[in-house]
Amino acid sequence: MNAQDVVNYTRIADAIAYIQDNFTKQPTLEDIAKEVNLSAFHFQRLFTNWAGVSPKKFLQFVSVQHAKKVLKTSQSTLFDTAYETGLSGTGRLHDLFMNIEGMTPGDYKNQGAHLVINYSYFDTIFGKIMIASTQKGICYMGFSDATNDALSELKSIFPKAILVHQTDELQQNAMIIYSQDWTNMKAIKFHLKGSPFQLKIWETLLRIPLGTVASYGDIAKEIGNPKASRAVGSAIGKNPVACLIPCHRIIQSSGALGNYRWGSSKKMALIGWEAANRTIQNKGAK
Repeated sequence: MNAQDVVNYTRIADAIAYIQDNFTKQPTLEDIAKEVNLSAFHFQRLFTNWAGVSPKKFLQFVSVQHAKKVLKTSQSTLFDTAYETGLSGTGRLHDLFMNIEGMTPGDYKNQGAHLVINYSYFDTIFGKIMIASTQKGICYMGFSDATNDALSELKSIFPKAILVHQTDELQQNAMIIYSQDWTNMKAIKFHLKGSPFQLKIWETLLRIPLGTVASYGDIAKEIGNPKASRAVGSAIGKNPVACLIPCHRIIQSSGALGNYRWGSSKKMALIGWEAANRTIQNKGAK
């Protein structure tokens, strides 16, 4: 790290500290830039390059995390939450949650209350997997073994939902990926909870062909934001639906496997199995 890098790092660290200490004032880009003695234009570019997100987006992340803590207090209202977060009203609170969390602040406060979720366990060649579904579609799919407690994770995503241990048609349709050609996904429906950015990334993952891999940078370029590799990685790491939304097909640009929330051995096995199946399909098409 050269001298200029050290200066830039210090400026970004100071900017982050300033945002975290003053988010209830909802500082403007100019306010933050002035704090670190830069022009708004230069600061915007520098912060985005170092942090992977814009100053505005980082302020939104900090704000929504605080708002979530306030909403968890049973007696807090949406107005109280907006006020304590430094927002001008519940409309801005609503927009903030929809942009970052992909749900309304009311939905977050309810934590899935009155939502009925069926869940079942299935045996696959990669181990036991749990699939959960609502009336709208698959909301969770994850491996469940000694190191991965799928049911606990489902409860953490929908803490107030009504969970029913029951197999349904949606779950059975999801198992198509282990028995036949699954390039046709029309029979599988999703009910996903995520921010617009996360949903965009997950949708992009669906377009990675069977038996192939892509890098975080490839996905960033695909969505038209080549500098967003770090944010892309974060969204991929939060994918709640194993296999169906193929986050296992993402590797590092160096060729290394990279992280996988259900274990690197499963990731390697999935990639190898899909490559073999693609070869079989290609031979059958000749």
